Amino acid sequence: MFSNKEEFKQSFIKKLEMTYGKSFEETSNEDRFQTLGQMVREHISENWIRTNELYRSSKTKQIYYFSIEFLLGRLLSSNLLNLGITGVAKDGLEELGISLAEIEEVEADAGLGNGGLGRLAACFLDSLAALNLPGHGSGIRYKHGLFEQKIVDGFQVELPEQWLRYGHVWEVRKSDLAVEVPFWGKVESYMENGRLNFRHVEAENVMAVPYDMPVVGYNTETVNTLRLWSAEPSPFPIHSDVLQYKKETETITEFLYPDDTHDEGKILRLKQQYFLVSASLHSIIRSFKKKFSHIGDLPEKIGIHINDTHPVLAIPELMRILMDEEKLGWEEAWDITVRTISYTNHTTLSEALEKWPIRIFKPLLPRIYLIVEEINERFCRHLWEQYPGDWRRIEDMAVIAHDQVKMAHIAIAGSFSVNGVAALHTEILKTREMKQFYEVFPEKFNNKTNGITHRRWLLKSNPELTQLINESIGDDWIKNPILLSELEAFRDDHSFAAKLMWIKQQKKQALAKRIEQQSGIKLNLDSIFDVQVKRLHAYKRQLLNVFHIIYLYNRIKEDSSFQPYPRTFIFGAKASPGYYYAKKIIKLINSTAELVNKDPKVNKYVQVVFLENYRVSLAEQIFPAADVSEQISTAGKEASGTGNMKFMMNGAITLGTLDGANVEILERVGDENMFIFGLKAEEVMRYYLNGDYRAREYYHHDKRIRQVVDQLVNGFFPNSFGQFEAIHDSLLAENDQYFVLRDFASYADAHEKVAEAYLDRDRWMKMSIINIAQSGYFTSDRTIQEYAEEIWNIDKVKMLH
Repeated sequence: MFSNKEEFKQSFIKKLEMTYGKSFEETSNEDRFQTLGQMVREHISENWIRTNELYRSSKTKQIYYFSIEFLLGRLLSSNLLNLGITGVAKDGLEELGISLAEIEEVEADAGLGNGGLGRLAACFLDSLAALNLPGHGSGIRYKHGLFEQKIVDGFQVELPEQWLRYGHVWEVRKSDLAVEVPFWGKVESYMENGRLNFRHVEAENVMAVPYDMPVVGYNTETVNTLRLWSAEPSPFPIHSDVLQYKKETETITEFLYPDDTHDEGKILRLKQQYFLVSASLHSIIRSFKKKFSHIGDLPEKIGIHINDTHPVLAIPELMRILMDEEKLGWEEAWDITVRTISYTNHTTLSEALEKWPIRIFKPLLPRIYLIVEEINERFCRHLWEQYPGDWRRIEDMAVIAHDQVKMAHIAIAGSFSVNGVAALHTEILKTREMKQFYEVFPEKFNNKTNGITHRRWLLKSNPELTQLINESIGDDWIKNPILLSELEAFRDDHSFAAKLMWIKQQKKQALAKRIEQQSGIKLNLDSIFDVQVKRLHAYKRQLLNVFHIIYLYNRIKEDSSFQPYPRTFIFGAKASPGYYYAKKIIKLINSTAELVNKDPKVNKYVQVVFLENYRVSLAEQIFPAADVSEQISTAGKEASGTGNMKFMMNGAITLGTLDGANVEILERVGDENMFIFGLKAEEVMRYYLNGDYRAREYYHHDKRIRQVVDQLVNGFFPNSFGQFEAIHDSLLAENDQYFVLRDFASYADAHEKVAEAYLDRDRWMKMSIINIAQSGYFTSDRTIQEYAEEIWNIDKVKMLH
C-alpha cells in the first residue's frame, strides 16, 4: 500500500482531491475518513481476491457462520491494526495536520447487532481470519440496525440508527449474485419419472442482494468474507399492489429484532430468518457446484454453523434444496443435512427458545412447513421406537406440538453438534433444559466456552497496557495469547503495578472527560469505577445494582458517621423496545442518578451515570477504565457472558455470581482475586423445583430491603407517581423471579469487601495483574481453534508465494 509515510501522504492527498474535486484544505473529516477507508479497502482487495482464489483452487473445506447479528463496531482502526499500518497512517496524517483519532470518530458503528450474541459472532470472524482458517459470516444488512437510544427525562427513547447515512466504505455490492427468496403462495405436488415432487407456486418473491465485507486477519494475508443480504423488490412482482409489495419487501432488512408482541412483528421476524438462510444456502450451493460434481460431498467440503435458533430454518431449507432441486430422496438428504449443520445454544431461558405459531408459519413458508412436518413425524417415530408408550416424552420433545413449531428442537434433531458456551451452561443443558435430548443424542452435546478477540479488546482499546505487557514479557502473546500467563511473575512487582495503576488512571480520566462533555457530570477520579454494561434484562439484575445504590444513599443520609469509600456506578444498556419492565428499570436507574448526583451530602461518596446508546465504540473506552466488573446475573441464567472477559483482560476485578463463564474465571484466578456472592445455580434450581422461595420474608426481615422496596411506590422519587409499581409488584406480588431480594444481603457484603480490598492498593494491583495474566484463556482464538478441531474439522490455509 505504502512503505513509508511520505508515500502515504502523497497517495492520500491525491486520492482525496481526485475523489471530492476540491483542494485538500477544503475537505472535511467525513471526506478524509471516506478516502482513508477506500485506500485501506483497496489495499485489502488484493489479498481478499487471492484468499478466495486459494479456497477455490485448494478445494479446502469452508465454514459459513450464520448469525442474525454481527456487532462489528468500527472497522477503520481494527483494519489498520490488523494490516500493521496504524503507525504509518497516524504519523502521515499528523504531518498533514489531521488527527487519526478524529477521523476514526467519523465512522458509525455498523448497526448489525445488539448484544453478546452479535459481538461473539464478530470476535469469531476476527479469529477465523487471524488463524488462517477458511470461515465466513452470513448475516443481514439492516438499514437501521436495532435503534439509537436517547435518554429523555430518564426514559429510553428509540430512534432509527442512521449508520448507512453516508454509505458504508467497507462493503461491495454484488448485484450479479442476487438470489430470489419466496414467501406465501402454495405447494403443488406432481409425479415425474415415478417420483413424487413438490414445487412452490404463486409465491411472492423477494430479491436478496449480497453486500460483501472483507474480514482481515491480524498480521497475515488471509481475508475472509462477511456476506450481508439486503431485501429488494423482485423485478417481476406478482403482487397486485406494487407499492405495498415494495414497502413490505424493504421492511425485511430495515430493523434488527422487530417487535414480535403482535402477529405483524412475528411474520416479519420469521421472514428475516428464512430470508437469511435461503439466500445464504443458495449462494453456498451455487459456489459448491462450480467446484464439485457430487452433491453428496457437501458435508466434507462445507460446514454450516447456526448461531442460536434464529438461523434454524437452514435445516429444512437445505432439505428442500437437496430434495426439490437436487432430486435426492429423504434419507440421503437428511444424512447430508445433519452432517453439514452444527448448532450453538445461547440460553438456559426456556422463554428465549423460539417457537412459532403454525397459523403464521404454514401460510408464510408452505413448502418449509411440509418439510418440518415430515421431520417431526420421523423424529417422533424414532422416539417411539426408543421409548415405546412414553407419550409424555414424545410430546415434550416433538418438533411441532401445541400448535407451535419449536426451533431448538429442529436444531438438535437436524445437526451433528450442539454446543453450550460455558462449562456450567453446557451442564445445565445436559442435565436440565435439554436433558431428554441429551439422553437420546449424548454424542452431539459438547462445550465451547466463549472468548473475545484480544486484538480489539486489548491491542486496539488499550494500547498503553499492550505496550506495558510487550515491555515486560515480549510480544509473542499477541499471536499466542495464553502466554499472557507469564505476567503472573509480576504479581508482586511494585514497578509494574505502579505503571499499571498509572494506565488505569489515564483511562479513567479519558472516560470521565467524555462523560462530563456528554452529561455535565464531573466524576471523582479517585473513586472506584464500578461498571455494569450489557443488555437490559431482568435476569441480568441491573435492579440488584440500583437497589444497592439506593441503600447506600439511604444510609449516607441517615447515618452521618457512615463515610464509604467513594465510588462511581456506571451503567450502559439498551432495553428491547417492547420490553416494558426493562424500560422501567432504565427509568429507575436514571431517577436514582438524579437524586444521588444532586445531593451534596451523598455525591461526595456516590455518583451514578447512565451512558446512553451503549455500543462497541463506547465499550472500547469503558472496559479499560473500569475497576470493578459487575457480573451479577441470577446463577444459571447467563449462558456465558463475554463482558466479564473484556473487563478481566483490562485489569478490572469481577464482582459476580457463580454463573456462566464467571465459574471458569474463578477457576483460573482463585477466589481471592474475585468477589463472589449469592445463590449458586443448583440452589436457584432447588427454589424453582420446590417452590419454597418467599420474597416477602426477605422484605419483612431486612429493613434495608423493606425501605428500598417501599421507596419504589411511596413518593420517595420526585415526579414518579406510579412509575415503579411494575417493579414493586414483580418483587412482592410475583415473588421476585430472579431472587434480587434473596441475594441483596450477600451482594451488599461483597461490596464492602470490594472497598476494603481497594483501600489496600498493593493487594488490588496484585489482583488486577493476576486477572490480566489469566485472561489469555478467554480469547476467541482458543474458542475458534476448539470449534475448528472438535466440530468443524477444518484446517488452516496459508498463502504460498
